[in-house]
Amino acid sequence: MSAAAVAPQQDLEDESLLHEALLQFLYLAPIGLTQTSIDGEISLINPLCAELLMPLLRGAELNNLFDALSSVAPDLAHRARTYAPAHGKICEGLEIHVSGGMDGKGAQILGLTLLKLDDTRLMAVLDDITQVVQRERELRHTQAWIQSISTGLLDVSYALMSLDAEGRVQGWNPGIRNLTGSEAEATVGHSYANFYPGGDTGGTRAAERLQEADRTGWSLEEGWVRRTDGERFWASCLIAPVSLDRAEAASTAERMYSLVIRDISEHREANEALRRSIWTDHLTGLANRRAFFEAAGTAMQRCARSRLLLSVVLFDADRFKAVNDTHGHAAGDAALRHLAAGLLATFGPDDVVARYGGEEFVVLMPGATAQVAHAVAERFRAHMASHPVTVDGVSLRCTVSAGVASAGKGVADIDVLLQRADTALYAAKAVGRDQVVDWNEAMVLRGRAAAPRAPR
Repeated sequence: MSAAAVAPQQDLEDESLLHEALLQFLYLAPIGLTQTSIDGEISLINPLCAELLMPLLRGAELNNLFDALSSVAPDLAHRARTYAPAHGKICEGLEIHVSGGMDGKGAQILGLTLLKLDDTRLMAVLDDITQVVQRERELRHTQAWIQSISTGLLDVSYALMSLDAEGRVQGWNPGIRNLTGSEAEATVGHSYANFYPGGDTGGTRAAERLQEADRTGWSLEEGWVRRTDGERFWASCLIAPVSLDRAEAASTAERMYSLVIRDISEHREANEALRRSIWTDHLTGLANRRAFFEAAGTAMQRCARSRLLLSVVLFDADRFKAVNDTHGHAAGDAALRHLAAGLLATFGPDDVVARYGGEEFVVLMPGATAQVAHAVAERFRAHMASHPVTVDGVSLRCTVSAGVASAGKGVADIDVLLQRADTALYAAKAVGRDQVVDWNEAMVLRGRAAAPRAPR
């Protein structure tokens, strides 16, 4: 055999060995790895990645990464399509919240990094980061406490006060005047909630924050605080229980708290930009799945503690696949933005409106009964049915189906509430779409990952 013939054969053998080494690396890697086409079609995938994606498949086959993640990262395909550079990171460390992990024990958080290798190939890295995220949250909480003590108290832009068990201010110092303009007579003996716009006259949120401080060691949140001149500023407010010594404990039966208010207005713009990048769906501008589950977890805890009302409405765009297939993804994206704008215009400022997955949207309605939630959902359904969206001169009628569920007996967590709303949504689809249906006890609860839905 000539040298010219040996060289191509050697190249083929080297390429085969390289491919075999790559497959072995993929198989043994301690993280999920998959290589796909630019449209998400999977060409190589290791077992761990397939295992992590399995709870999301709803009985379907694992052929396309974007399809598998459409329910939890609906804007991923849009990001990949619109990523202009020839190669680079499309996203890094994107948190994906999965209802029910591989072991079936509660929610799971996956971390996704998506790389563009060239014009035809993508590489996805997937890992279970549930415990990491939990530790990071605890660390952020601790750091916030340390920062407020070590930094905030050395700054003139802070106020420190003591509170009784009802949240009434017990002590006054010049820092309160410097920050809020309030004098002692207008502060001592009054609820600390008076510093907030609206005053929280019912005291509900103020009491919840004290309970949270008792439970976790502190309560920290950011929000507007008002000055006596009517102006307001963006503040960090930290409440922590005060440990009493034996003499103090013998002289009072009441619990005591410390409240630290810091003016962080100068950091708000940067923090808000970071918050938007983490918590916002890139296509619609609504809250994303991660933001929804954060808000829902907090709301469910408040509901359980205070017996407050809470409802969820799950929406699904009718026959959305036909829009994409007939008019293209650009038309589909325009329809989703149209739906998002309608949701924001219909629901109230206290409601959490989020893109839940693909063409699904969810609204969390604290304080709303099922009847109220149904009425608002019906108003949105009617609005969408009578207001088509125009894309490239073509009028597209975008109707929605909706399922409504409210927290009550048997609802232990947000997953159960969502399952009920999903069951009601499935019933709305079954009776002809463009409907709003309430969940009731006669319905058989559907697991969201148990089986694929009927055609939409």
